[in-house]
Amino acid sequence: MPTISMFYGIIIRMYCAKGEHPPAHFHAYYGEHKACFSIETLEVTQGKLPQRQVRLIQAWAELHQESLRADWQLAMSGEEPLRIPPLQ
Repeated sequence: MPTISMFYGIIIRMYCAKGEHPPAHFHAYYGEHKACFSIETLEVTQGKLPQRQVRLIQAWAELHQESLRADWQLAMSGEEPLRIPPLQ
């Protein structure tokens, strides 16, 4: 699962497998915590992260929502998603 961004100890990844299960989402890791986020709603759909990291990830995802959608399309066709700039 390729890493598409890293910031403040958070790693953002997206599976790149043809026909990856919908809905469009990405995975976030922080230490021993992990969660999936919907690209459309930016809400946690599975897992759990500390609330501060959830807010940081949501702020980052809001800034890069179009890039996340484009990466999802790449991933759905079996191509590796592109890197997205970190939250600064």
